[in-house]
Amino acid sequence: MPDSKNLEIIGMIGVQREVSESGGSALSVIGGAADPGESIPLGIDTDYIVEFARAHEDAGFDKVLVGYASTTADGFMVTAHAAANTDTLGYLVAHRPGVMSPTLAARKMATLDHITSGRIAVHFISGGSDDEQRRDGDWLDHDSRYRRTDEYLDVLKRLWTEDAPFDYEGEFYRFAQAYTDVRCYQQPHLPIYFGGASEAALDVGSRRADVFALWGEPVAALKSQIAGLDKRAEAYNRTLRYSVSFRPILGDTEAEAWDKANAILEGVKRNVAGKISPGASARPQSVGSRRLVELAREGEVLDKRLWTAIAYASGAPGSSTALVGTAEQVVDSLLDYYDIGCTNFIIRGFDPFNDTIEYGRTLIPMLKDAVSTRSPV
Repeated sequence: MPDSKNLEIIGMIGVQREVSESGGSALSVIGGAADPGESIPLGIDTDYIVEFARAHEDAGFDKVLVGYASTTADGFMVTAHAAANTDTLGYLVAHRPGVMSPTLAARKMATLDHITSGRIAVHFISGGSDDEQRRDGDWLDHDSRYRRTDEYLDVLKRLWTEDAPFDYEGEFYRFAQAYTDVRCYQQPHLPIYFGGASEAALDVGSRRADVFALWGEPVAALKSQIAGLDKRAEAYNRTLRYSVSFRPILGDTEAEAWDKANAILEGVKRNVAGKISPGASARPQSVGSRRLVELAREGEVLDKRLWTAIAYASGAPGSSTALVGTAEQVVDSLLDYYDIGCTNFIIRGFDPFNDTIEYGRTLIPMLKDAVSTRSPV
């Protein structure tokens, strides 16, 4: 049973006020990168960034994810702005190895960690789509990207922890007397989050990550994945923590929650019509995306209330499995995942801003109270 002190609740912020997913872009809001040929370039609403971050802070979130895609605003700059206007909220900045040198990234991340007094963590995304990677000029194949991430994280950790300059020569990076004057505020370094479901991803994550990120699957499936990752990590004399991502859909009654869920599904179907065939993966190179689509074939509702219909309809471009019910019912389901070792919950709604406020009113205080009094199993 995890120590309740380790419970961490993570939301997600954006740079523009979004409409509900039933009326907005399903791919972009669910978590995939929209096709820039079909999207309308948007500005950055700096006031909204602050408003959205403060809403999460007031709601009791510990961190917010600041996403990455090849067409979106720079996450480090967004984080710096939001952090300057919040007091306690942490930031999980998504970063894609390959878009900048690891020596520069090490200095940038450590600098931001100091500026925020230790409120930064970084989620490393190796990439599950060739097309999306190539927009940033990256032509490596899937497994090569993960080998590069392994080197990238090796260099970062050495820069943050070693006292003397070092030479480095690997498959992807070569440095002479690499060194940084700025180390992380958090010691020995800021937390490293990492995700992926392929064999290459599991190997890199077990060797390099502090927190391994999982998408919402049935409890038994994640318990098996965690056991396998624990075994891999033991081989490197390491211990992992685990996060799991869900899209909670709440109602004052269970029937109300399902009415809301079905309305969201109809909106998603309208938005993806003609773009993605039902049951096809939106990111065919992503093992995680394919797993969620295949999961949906097993049933629309799994376990107590794990809802897969949106993953099936949208092709699972990102976190797209939902927990549907009253706040009490959803907390009950989240505790099942907590009991198998998932201490970090990445939750966001389909109506992003309003759902953040609702989670703070009901879901988050209930979950924190339940974990604080929970006995070991």
